[in-house]
Amino acid sequence: MHDVTVPRPIAQVLAVPGAAFIARLALASPFLISGVVKLVDFAGTTGEVAGLGLQPAVLVAASVIVTQLGGSVLFLTRRFCWLGAGILAVFTALATFLAHPFWMFEGLDRGRQTATFFEHVAIVGGLAVSALFVNGAGPR
Repeated sequence: MHDVTVPRPIAQVLAVPGAAFIARLALASPFLISGVVKLVDFAGTTGEVAGLGLQPAVLVAASVIVTQLGGSVLFLTRRFCWLGAGILAVFTALATFLAHPFWMFEGLDRGRQTATFFEHVAIVGGLAVSALFVNGAGPR
């Protein structure tokens, strides 16, 4: 039961065939783009991973690429959206703690890192909401 009636123009946009897929594609786009860029510049990706202190860098870099691309593909399907969302959410949470530890910064850097950290938290929330909607468990 909904307490608020959705305005007709909004309801029409939400009813457009493919709107849900396009919304999921928008949410997956950072992972897709990042995965392709990392794949194209695998040496740079390996260096980035090594710079974070993760070893073996080649294996971790390859795992990141498979996670980003594979998780995105699953997220874009209706059947395995939940699995892709989970993979990308766990990846995002781990990467956020590794790459954006705002509590270790001071001044302007702390503010920037905090904003980025919580932007990534929002992405995790968006992935969860998308999986809920695809599986018919929308807002209650």
